[in-house]
Amino acid sequence: MTHDRLLRDRAAVAGLVRRIADAAARLGRPATYMEVCGTHTHAVAAAGLRRMLPDGIRLVSGPGCPVCVTPVGYLDRALALATRPGTVLCTFGDLMRVPSSTVTLEQARAEGRDVRIVYSPRDALAIAQATGQEVVFLAVGFETTTPTIAAALAEAEASGIPNFQILPGSKLVPPALLALVDDPDLEVHGFLLPGHVSVLTGWEAFRFLAEEHDVPGAVVGFAPTDILRGVLELLEQNAGGRCAIVNLYGTVVSPQGNPTAAALVERFFAPADDSWRGFGEIPHSGLALRPEWAHRDASRIPVVLPPPREPAGCRCGEVLRGVIDPPECPLFDASCSPATPVGACMVSSEGTCSAWFRQERWGSA
Repeated sequence: MTHDRLLRDRAAVAGLVRRIADAAARLGRPATYMEVCGTHTHAVAAAGLRRMLPDGIRLVSGPGCPVCVTPVGYLDRALALATRPGTVLCTFGDLMRVPSSTVTLEQARAEGRDVRIVYSPRDALAIAQATGQEVVFLAVGFETTTPTIAAALAEAEASGIPNFQILPGSKLVPPALLALVDDPDLEVHGFLLPGHVSVLTGWEAFRFLAEEHDVPGAVVGFAPTDILRGVLELLEQNAGGRCAIVNLYGTVVSPQGNPTAAALVERFFAPADDSWRGFGEIPHSGLALRPEWAHRDASRIPVVLPPPREPAGCRCGEVLRGVIDPPECPLFDASCSPATPVGACMVSSEGTCSAWFRQERWGSA
């Protein structure tokens, strides 16, 4: 970044902070806004945006990390599948150190299980084609990754690769926001809506927040100025008695999203009730393989599972719901750190606890 660009950005941030202070004064009461994207969480922390907000205006993090919201039971099933002879388990790297009821995937690999890190579902498909072994891809993600999973399934079908399956674990963001609006432990006055997810879903997928629940939202990008503009928009709506979903990321986000990706996902998946860490079961918040693709569904393989058990003392569930900030967990910066993570929110690169530990713990608001 050039010196002139840096000065312009600092001036823009300072101007937005002044306008936010003016809007907060007009509002005349405290307000809590939530960002629900892991990339936003880390951008907020890296820029120190929480510390720039006026007293009474709180920015909290929600369930923006797909690895973090993946429940223990999913990992227990994945580990059970890994014990089956001739099975290769493929996963994104962030999932390797997340605790299950027993061990992590990383520990299972150290014990001799064939667990491999891949960078896309297609990498797992290539392993299935090259090895001839049963390959199970851990299909964890939000709307942004689901089209790539569907594309891998389509390629497996077209190429006649019978030994490729997925363990469905995809999550849908809008139903989780509905659960947050209905959470009695949390009062949210507006949402900073996820930019990447909105590219796929379109911003109209979030209209229900304003139209049915009187909670405004702003789709924003990832620069500090983008995020502060979103906070200002929510404050001005609150202060003016308005309530709408506003798209402030119009260069990439449209009202309806990506219909081609949506059609590909719909070919293979249907919405289903699903469990989220910290939330329990949320109706229609997951994606299950349609019955005609049952031969690709590793969740149908019978395995013996232990009773699900969260790490003792971990409060990741409350962090994911925005009920507490990470320092309120007794494990934070004690037994739980990025070097020795206890909970999923510290493990994942998109996790809220990881963001706070790396960027906010010395000067958090």
